[in-house]
Amino acid sequence: MSKSKLELCHHILKEYHGELIAKVGFYLLKKAKGSSPLRQISLDTSLDVAKVQKALCVLIQHGLVAFQKSNKSFMEYSINIDKIMNHLRYSRYIHCAKVLYGDGAELLVEEILHAGQTDMATVVKKVTDRLNDALETAGHPKISSSLVRDKFNSLVQTHFLQRCFSPVLDDKKRVIRLEQPENVEELFSVQPMEVDGGNQGQKRKLTLDSDLPNKRFKTESTSKEASPGDSIFWQVNCERFHHHFRDQALISAVARRLDKKAGEIMRAILRISEVKTDPLAKQTVPVSFTEIFGSLQKELGFTRNLLEQYLHNMTDEVPEFVSKCDDSGGGMYVVNIFQALQALCKAHIESVVLERFGSKSLRIFRVILLKKQVEQSQIETCAMIPSKEAKELLYKMFEEGFVTITELAKTPDHAPSRTFYLFTVDIRQVARMLKEKCFKAIRNAIVKRNLEIMEHKRLLDKQERVDAIIADLEQQLQSGLEVDPAQKEEVQEVITPPERQQLTKVHTVTNTLEMSELQVDETLFILESYLAFTYHRPAPKKQQSAILI
Repeated sequence: MSKSKLELCHHILKEYHGELIAKVGFYLLKKAKGSSPLRQISLDTSLDVAKVQKALCVLIQHGLVAFQKSNKSFMEYSINIDKIMNHLRYSRYIHCAKVLYGDGAELLVEEILHAGQTDMATVVKKVTDRLNDALETAGHPKISSSLVRDKFNSLVQTHFLQRCFSPVLDDKKRVIRLEQPENVEELFSVQPMEVDGGNQGQKRKLTLDSDLPNKRFKTESTSKEASPGDSIFWQVNCERFHHHFRDQALISAVARRLDKKAGEIMRAILRISEVKTDPLAKQTVPVSFTEIFGSLQKELGFTRNLLEQYLHNMTDEVPEFVSKCDDSGGGMYVVNIFQALQALCKAHIESVVLERFGSKSLRIFRVILLKKQVEQSQIETCAMIPSKEAKELLYKMFEEGFVTITELAKTPDHAPSRTFYLFTVDIRQVARMLKEKCFKAIRNAIVKRNLEIMEHKRLLDKQERVDAIIADLEQQLQSGLEVDPAQKEEVQEVITPPERQQLTKVHTVTNTLEMSELQVDETLFILESYLAFTYHRPAPKKQQSAILI
């Protein structure tokens, strides 16, 4: 694990979970290839065992730390760095749920991400109360919890939410590890329950019992009676969201290259093949022309001839995205996921080259990409750039790792006069390098944003207090109480014009930094998605799902 990624994860833990948890998490991050027992963590971090226990409980609750009984009969803890990095995409998960299923799903995902894991009854009740409070303030009628539960079921059916792994117990009924069930579909099944009736107040509290050699995980219930399904805890399935983001990136790319109708065709192919294609397959399963035509919405106005023309244009114009593999069934089509991600990765790299070195360097870079391996003299000719300038730009890119040199010697002594020097671009190597730069950029943005907030903390706290008083006055007016209008003006005047100007500047800077984090993370996601296909790893079990992308 690189130093930049390690530092970024430390800042993420500190921002989302606080200083104490960040310290324990950072210690485990430095031992990413191994695991540590409770006492060792406490000793090395100079923290009390009780504090380390609380930190581990929070990390386990959010799925960031795994535990397993060691050969020496005590628990050992290890951290998952990829799940820490998922914190950067929490806002995208919430927005995605809102776009697909509405406000109820947005709040459900937000609450579950905040809790780490929770039971259905608790989260449905919280979301229902939040929605009803907002509706009551706006003067609209309240909604029943059954509507929120339907949203929950939709998220589970499309695999955006999944059950937490089942505990494995030893002979003394103590949890020794968490294990995924053999049947993956068990993770996405909802038991019937009555949300409006029964007891909804049951909560599970995760504790560590340090009085025993083996640390026990037990659940403490605040009530004796529980409704069905309360013992099942749910978490957000981040991989499913990533799969959706990847598909959306491919759809958007095709829509930009051709038009929106081509993007809808791409969406239809991905939707049909989704339940049949392995998540890490380089191609989707073949989809017939008839299936594509039948899945397209009638409002799009597609006829069979128009669809045939579009598919023909797509296979000609963007063959790295869609290709025809057979003529049966009116034609069989596949989405080349790996080639499409590689094309998107190249586009991001070219954008970096343009911003960093200029348009002439981009021409040189594209020539090398096109020719694969090319000599310097050929680059000057193809890019139509003077020799001296081309040499300077070329070696500047070589110095920063965007291009590499391959030596082909005519003689064993590798004499320069009898050696060919061929320039090439290793996309995988450049993607890894840019991924590290993304880690540094996000880390710097977080540090700068936190510094801005700390420097103006007094002023921001003052604005928060003023906003709270004004909100209280407005609530009194809505309740029918008499409030002097001049009182609101007096409260607003507490913040002077220079202070308001400074607050506007602070908010502008922090919002810009937050947007920068999101934009860099989008690039990081494309790079990681591409690199995931270049690593040799065992294919996971298929998870069938269906969703309107």
